[in-house]
Amino acid sequence: MNDRITRLFTDTTLFGVSILNLLLALGAALLTFVIARAAIGLLLRRVQRWSEHDGAMSQVLAKVLAGTSNGLLLLASLLVGLGMLDLPERWLTRVGSLWFVVAALQIGLWANRAIGLGLSRYFSRQHGAGLNQGSALATLSAWGARVLLWSVVLLAMLSNLGVNITAFVASLGVGGIAVALAVQNILGDLFASLSIAVDKPFEVGDFIVIGPLAGSVEHVGLKTTRIRSLGGEQIVMANASMIGSTIQNYKRLQERRIVFEFGLSYDTPTEAVKKAPGIVEEAIRAQEQVRFDRAHLRGFGKEALEFECVYIVKDPGYNLYMDIQQAINFRLLERFSRIGAKFAVPVRAIKVTALPQQANMQNLG
Repeated sequence: MNDRITRLFTDTTLFGVSILNLLLALGAALLTFVIARAAIGLLLRRVQRWSEHDGAMSQVLAKVLAGTSNGLLLLASLLVGLGMLDLPERWLTRVGSLWFVVAALQIGLWANRAIGLGLSRYFSRQHGAGLNQGSALATLSAWGARVLLWSVVLLAMLSNLGVNITAFVASLGVGGIAVALAVQNILGDLFASLSIAVDKPFEVGDFIVIGPLAGSVEHVGLKTTRIRSLGGEQIVMANASMIGSTIQNYKRLQERRIVFEFGLSYDTPTEAVKKAPGIVEEAIRAQEQVRFDRAHLRGFGKEALEFECVYIVKDPGYNLYMDIQQAINFRLLERFSRIGAKFAVPVRAIKVTALPQQANMQNLG
């Protein structure tokens, strides 16, 4: 009886392979799957415990490992079983190629999840900092990164399977150049938007000046940025044009350096002129949140004695600066009037050689 059963399993073949060999291969595949699944589960639990103490990287690693495909793991286990069968040489070559396909797909799945998690964490931080275009830009960035990833995986698998991908890659390159030339303006704005998100020259709510345009940033989109000007109208500007221009961001101004000038008339007494820098310094130091820098008689102008004064306002607020400057001006008016110093008034001297009536009489005579 035992001999019959033994001969049944050894002599009976299926596709040229004995049933005993098939059963052994199936058992090896199942055992490999169970061991691999248990090993990955153990590693995942350890990484999850590390993630409770070690921060963001271990959390990302735990989520990436959680994305291990059971289907691909089962397929890899079956390939282990197939390796135990007495297969023809051509089938063994195909099994070797399938090993690369399974490994490439699993690595692609891990990389795909890592890209999604990394971009999600990055853009969530940008959104928390006030960058409202984060969701749209995150979608665009994730899409582009995943397309690149799976293109590389697909080409690698085709190359491993013996497909000549040189002509295919060349055609893709020519087609990509044609598409890029057709939509270069749109792509320029898209990449400029990505540059704004990464480099952050300004954010929503910042007051910026670009050439003759000034206003608060309301929205940063994939193609354009909207600015609310001081006059109330909305300015829509292409992102590529903004990146190519010099941007003054007043929201990030920490201190405001002020240079103001005034002139005293030439008939001001010399002693009053000498006292003027000290009076300016006293007027500036009397203000709060102000740091005095300098005050000098700069030179002798055509119509006045020219003074240049510099001070620093410790708060960047524009209204505060104007209040301080107004208080300084009032104090200078008061003190200069006491010492007899006179502010210069533009005067134009006209020399008349002869009156029109006198000139006509001379011509008649």
